[in-house]
Amino acid sequence: MKNRLKYISIYRISIIVWMSIKFLVQIFWFQKKHRIWDQDTKRKWEDMLEKQAGEYRKKAIALGGLLIKFGQFLSSRGDLLPRAFIKELEGLVDRVEPMPFYRSKEIMEEDWNAPLEEHLSNIHEDPVASASIGEVYKASLKDGTAVAVKVQRYRVKDIFKMDFKALKIVFWLVDRFTSYGKKADLPALYREVVRVISNELDFTMELENGNQFKKKFSHFPSVYIPDYYTDLSTKRVLVMEWIEGTKITDLSFIKKHQISREHIAKTLFDLSVEQFLDAGMFHSDPHPGNLMLQSDGTIVVIDFGMVGEIRQEDTNSIRAMVQGFILEDYDRVVAALQDMDFLLENADTERVKKLIKQTTNMYLEGNFDKLDANMMNDVMTDIQQFVKDQPIQLPADYAFLGRATSIIVGVLSSVYPQVDLIQWGRPVIKEWVSGEDSNYSIFKEVAKETARPLLSLPRALVEYLEDGDKEREWKSYHQRNHLFHQFYLFYACLSLVFISSGAAALYLTVIQTVLPSIWVGVSLLCLGLIGFISCVMSHFKMIKRIHHNRRNEV
Repeated sequence: MKNRLKYISIYRISIIVWMSIKFLVQIFWFQKKHRIWDQDTKRKWEDMLEKQAGEYRKKAIALGGLLIKFGQFLSSRGDLLPRAFIKELEGLVDRVEPMPFYRSKEIMEEDWNAPLEEHLSNIHEDPVASASIGEVYKASLKDGTAVAVKVQRYRVKDIFKMDFKALKIVFWLVDRFTSYGKKADLPALYREVVRVISNELDFTMELENGNQFKKKFSHFPSVYIPDYYTDLSTKRVLVMEWIEGTKITDLSFIKKHQISREHIAKTLFDLSVEQFLDAGMFHSDPHPGNLMLQSDGTIVVIDFGMVGEIRQEDTNSIRAMVQGFILEDYDRVVAALQDMDFLLENADTERVKKLIKQTTNMYLEGNFDKLDANMMNDVMTDIQQFVKDQPIQLPADYAFLGRATSIIVGVLSSVYPQVDLIQWGRPVIKEWVSGEDSNYSIFKEVAKETARPLLSLPRALVEYLEDGDKEREWKSYHQRNHLFHQFYLFYACLSLVFISSGAAALYLTVIQTVLPSIWVGVSLLCLGLIGFISCVMSHFKMIKRIHHNRRNEV
């Protein structure tokens, strides 16, 4: 009876909407009841959220469909949900009760317009995997080649359409009756959910994604992506090469075949870095089930239904943002966030800039000599909390990027607990931040950016003199360098004024015969040239020294 109810629109919509209303009422009543937020209140709050997440999880497993996929989507959204809720959803496994084989057979024969025997010599009726969208079967082609056949579940599109309607009602309720609607662009978020999840319902997109990944990483050592059979693949059926192997975290398999755990981790790290830092697609669900390991140490990447994309212009914005952190130019950081549509229209950019600066300074005071998985998770948690508290809404692709990064860090620490992300990341970050133009791109950026606040030198000096806490000593190394940047550029500008004045004086003396002596013009011109050359050389040496020190610290 319950299986039949799952296909009735009013039933599914009622269950989802009622659960959401109950959660909202519970939150409203809790906040109304608890005015003082002490440690006991916080503990009760966390307990309530865990119970809500647990109930959502049970409903998702029972109903399947969108609830599972939406739960996985929400588990990547630290900007939307509290940590206690996300922690529970992270364990939401996309595994449901298998469909009867005759349903899958009907779909295959409908899409192939032929009986199974025309294309397959045999197929195992028990699926090797069963998820909310499709079942995976092991089969053999007519020539005996082993293949994996992924078949869309019976009426899955109808189920998702019902759930999308329910979700739209829930979003309207949240937008209308809670303060959260003012902090987030819920209509845009709803469109993202529909777009991301709808893409998974079209297996031809997964086929295209898989082929693109195979082409992009064909040169990558020790990494393999299965072949797809385009002639047998449709919107509801996907046929690919069968891969023998195990999960990448199967330590007994690794030990049995004497595979180097460090080699596995380094290969996966390099593969992830190339996906996450360069423009193009990245695998947004790289959990151990989608990362298989073969006996020779080859890593096989499968399931490209959920992918994200980093655009080239966003890559440039991210690089500009990182350079902004390095140069302590937080206006540039905020501008990059705006270019990537991270900040909502009502965002107070000055407040965001101030908070980013405070958070960055807090981390700079810490010790990052070794960045392990625990520290990385702490950083990711702090970032999620910061994003949630501010008028920042991550586009879906970047939420998935953060989720994928967290998953990869967890896999790396499981395979090779001694992993040192700082050591492995140093050469990568150096090259990536500097860009591809030249080794002097950082110098050019520093010169360009420090020229802009040139006229702020008098203000900086006044602030320095008025700050009694400094007691005429520089507060820190980077503050001294910042002031010297302005110092050199100020006097370089002053030298240019002397050069211009000297040239003007010579012009008036020689051409117009206005001034009584040519020595005035010559003196001004020489003084300006000497000052300008001296400032440029001194400034260049200082920039080179700073860049050298930075490279040694990275």
